[in-house]
Amino acid sequence: MNTKSLMVGVMAVALLAVGACSQKGPANAAIAAAESALAPIKDNAAKFLPEELQSVEASLAALKDNAAKGEYKTVVANAPAVTASIDALNTHVAGKMVEAKNAAGQWTSYATDMPNMVQALQSRVDTLSAAKTLPKGMTKATLATVSSGLDSLKAEWASATAAFEGGNAISAVELARSAKAKGEELLMQLGMKSG
Repeated sequence: MNTKSLMVGVMAVALLAVGACSQKGPANAAIAAAESALAPIKDNAAKFLPEELQSVEASLAALKDNAAKGEYKTVVANAPAVTASIDALNTHVAGKMVEAKNAAGQWTSYATDMPNMVQALQSRVDTLSAAKTLPKGMTKATLATVSSGLDSLKAEWASATAAFEGGNAISAVELARSAKAKGEELLMQLGMKSG
């Protein structure tokens, strides 16, 4: 009886080994396909969607880890989910690329308007600061608030410019939009018209 049990055990191990080996090719092919699908979008994903890329890379690393352990059946079973996450990342990256292109087009307007706005505000603050008396409705406190707001506006505009020069048009336009809104508030406080 012991011999018979031993033979059954050896055969089961042999069958498992053959089954695992039969999954090795498909497992390696799935990993290679996932790596090939990720490679062309990786740089843009890192730029626009770093958290999503990190998640996809972790899933791919888990596939590789399972393959290294010889768990080919697990690799084959989990590969479709990894492929789907890469496809989703690809779709999201494509959307961000369109958004970045649109933002780059919007930047041109901000790049022209904002320096003019900052210059007009600075000129008016300088003029009012040098005046012996302030115009009706203008107080020293209001002028100090506007002057402080102008410094904040300049810093935000510098951040927007740096973001654009760093290749992040989306962030640059968001910062520029916020800076323009602040600039318009300051213009109103000074009794100036925007645009």
